[in-house]
Amino acid sequence: MDAEAQDRFREFVENRSSALLKTAVLLTGGDRHAAEDLLQNALIRAADRWHRIDEPEAYVRCILYRQQISRWRLKWRRRELSVAEPPERGAGPDGVAAAELRLLMRGALARLTARQRTVLVLRYFEDLPEADVARILGCSVGTVRSTTHRSLARLRTLAPELTAADQADAGPPPSRDFSPVEVRP
Repeated sequence: MDAEAQDRFREFVENRSSALLKTAVLLTGGDRHAAEDLLQNALIRAADRWHRIDEPEAYVRCILYRQQISRWRLKWRRRELSVAEPPERGAGPDGVAAAELRLLMRGALARLTARQRTVLVLRYFEDLPEADVARILGCSVGTVRSTTHRSLARLRTLAPELTAADQADAGPPPSRDFSPVEVRP
């Protein structure tokens, strides 16, 4: 890699590594150490091909997803359980509620299978369409849909508090007098 490419790579790592680490943490179910390893391996692979990469962030994210898929296909067993870190100090009660919600979500995501967690992260955190998720994971759109459905159902079972918090934010349910079809957000 020439000096100019090295400078561009360093700049990319400095500017985008925190956002990429957040994605890696979600993919690993909240395990920050595994996320750091995942990101470091992805950056090493990207550095080897840096001169040929047109969209570096998309390329590195794709490496993250595929490496995570490889990890859960190998069916490694966890020897340790992740524990929640103390929440950041909020300015008021809203900060505490937000921190509690993040911890609850992180714990629930950690209890999903790696495949379920990956699909939810790609669909809802990364906001990718089903077709893109299917392409990244190397499966059909129907598989993405069914996995998403099962993952959300399991998430609701593991953390019913999330459903209660979502309903509290949404307000009362729509009246059935006005529409025969109930629309869910």
